[in-house]
Amino acid sequence: MGDLFSSKNNSGEKNPLADRMRPRVLEDIIGQDHIVGPGRLLHRAIQADRLSSIILYGPPGTGKTSLAAVIANTTQAAFEKLNAVLSGVKDIREVIDRSDERYRLYSKRTILFVDEVHRWNKAQQDALLPWVENGTVILVGATTENPFFEVNRALVSRSRIFQLKPLGSADLMETARRTLSDKERGYGNWNVQFDEGALEHLVEVAGGDARSLLNAIELAVETSVTPWPPSAGEVIKISMEAAEESIQRRALLYDRDGDYHFDTISAFIKSVRGSDPDAALYWLAKMVRAGEDPKFIFRRMIILASEDVGLADPLALSVVISCAQAFERIGFPEGNFPLAHACLYLATAPKSNTTMSYFDALKEVEREDAEVPNHLRDASRDAEGFGHGEGYVYPHAYRDHWAAQQYLPTSLRGRTFYIPSTVGYEGKLREDVLRKRELQAAIVLGDSETGGEFLSWSAAAKGREGWFKRLESGRSALLLSDRDAIFAAASPERHDRVLIPLANDGLLLWESLRRCPEGLTAALVNGQPAKDALVRYAEILEETDKPLVAVSEEILPAPDKCQEWFSCSQFDHILFRAVRLTTEPEKLAAAAKPLLAKNGRLVLLFSPPRLGERISRILAQECSEPELASKLEQAEEAFFQNTTGAGLWDEGEFAAAFEKQGFSVELQTIDQKEERLISEKDLASWFNAEQSRWGIFMAKNLEKRDFSAIEDALRLRIGKGPVLWRWKSVCFRAFT
Repeated sequence: MGDLFSSKNNSGEKNPLADRMRPRVLEDIIGQDHIVGPGRLLHRAIQADRLSSIILYGPPGTGKTSLAAVIANTTQAAFEKLNAVLSGVKDIREVIDRSDERYRLYSKRTILFVDEVHRWNKAQQDALLPWVENGTVILVGATTENPFFEVNRALVSRSRIFQLKPLGSADLMETARRTLSDKERGYGNWNVQFDEGALEHLVEVAGGDARSLLNAIELAVETSVTPWPPSAGEVIKISMEAAEESIQRRALLYDRDGDYHFDTISAFIKSVRGSDPDAALYWLAKMVRAGEDPKFIFRRMIILASEDVGLADPLALSVVISCAQAFERIGFPEGNFPLAHACLYLATAPKSNTTMSYFDALKEVEREDAEVPNHLRDASRDAEGFGHGEGYVYPHAYRDHWAAQQYLPTSLRGRTFYIPSTVGYEGKLREDVLRKRELQAAIVLGDSETGGEFLSWSAAAKGREGWFKRLESGRSALLLSDRDAIFAAASPERHDRVLIPLANDGLLLWESLRRCPEGLTAALVNGQPAKDALVRYAEILEETDKPLVAVSEEILPAPDKCQEWFSCSQFDHILFRAVRLTTEPEKLAAAAKPLLAKNGRLVLLFSPPRLGERISRILAQECSEPELASKLEQAEEAFFQNTTGAGLWDEGEFAAAFEKQGFSVELQTIDQKEERLISEKDLASWFNAEQSRWGIFMAKNLEKRDFSAIEDALRLRIGKGPVLWRWKSVCFRAFT
């Protein structure tokens, strides 16, 4: 292992500076904090020596081989290295033979680093596949090409992909400073001085490529003094001219089968979408000049005509298809004209992406398979037996050939997917669409009929079973809605570290694992049984993919506890959902402060009692008792205005507590509703004049006969189906 990344080559000559300056341990790595920073998945796997097969993907000079060097210096496993350009199936078999023997005789694993893994053909990649699959070798592949396109799918499916990004200017400058101060591997033995702006020029032109920067520094330094090496402590001055000569701007690259191909078409599409005809023509010319297939370009423009222009200009699709057909007839060079014609038409056309509303409808279908309303069903088959089609209004029988009626399933009444834009042709449609929708909503939402079938079983038998099924479905939708609201507010990235307090139900936990696979997901539960349940659910996951779960008596423990449990004391996000919070706002804010990293955010979805449902509304609207409801309404408002303390804090108190700790705060109020069954247990809880705070207050502030009459009226509602329960939740966001 020692000779794989040594500072001497086989001839005994000194290796290039870029090779000598490779990191030796994780702490030496500059940049790429999103995958190797403290607490990140890859960092933990390397430290624990529990690495599974990985593929490192990124541009040249971002540290793929350097990461391999760190793994080689850290792991207790044997380390083998192959270069896909120079090796073939024979070399693979030799490595496999050594690895197999090593494991059989010494139970020692082997890590195989394959540089430029995409250079192997399918047969060579297939030769490695079974040995990766059975664990004979752990693959560490490095590639500058997108592995999802260039590497065997089977090999990709058995590996975790880590994408390295070009280094920023600050990272490159730190790389240069380390090099100039390192006496063992760099130029720390001499006083290297750069003219003003010379080193910055090298950093800028390197374009995120550390190898390019180090090669330029090496050339600038070692050609500025003759002979080399100079005396210890000698001053070496690098002028701006020497810096400019030492680094050349890289030629523009375009690989029809690689990332440059996808990056350039992406730039073209975004320029057209952004209505910039000049940029669109530039990227089009670059693709054509590089030999891109015109059919591919036209295909993307046809998609864009529907996706990004849409109904703002319905002719765009026809124009682009006509240009594509014209190109097929005439070919190059005259075919440049229809290419430019389509490009310019799309770039200058009004834009609307309302066709994306289809996917909102698709999500709704996937969430709930709602039944077709009775009046929309086919009347030709079941009209006589079940009344299918009865009540349908024939639009052509009315003026303007339109009539307001319900077309969505009953459970989706009032749901909107399509919002017309104000641009182009679609802008002319907008007023008509919205006007019809408003009339339709007035008819449909004002109708109290459920639209369901009335069959022959009794309410006591089948009906109650149906209620519970409906309530269960509604509860699932409510939970998913809360989850989506929290993650929409947080917007975590794949490499973020997420802490989830109150995670007993796992609602946010599994979604965080899906969204942050290269980061960290840590969960806090309030008891060992809850932890055991989550661990059982996670048994099917790979060891490095499993969540970290700890039992905590506090909602937010101290950072040292988190360090002990999760090897991480700060997080990018703290996400949780609580129907009621019993922790004081000041205590919660103080506990959150040290747990959030720079630019971190806390997102809490909770339901302040002040914004909850009022029994007076249920009494008036569900029990038809307006007089009793009026008396109760006054008492309830007094209760929520004058009663404070544990469990009754509102969003204003939380905002004030977090702002006092230096947080920036944003609040979003979310209207909530679901169907609920009122039970004897509910009444016993509400009207307990000794233990229920609401019950104690109402018993003191209402006449005794009214207090009893209200309970009796609600009791009559039991067994008559669910009531619609309304309240407001608050999505609370705090930023560091």
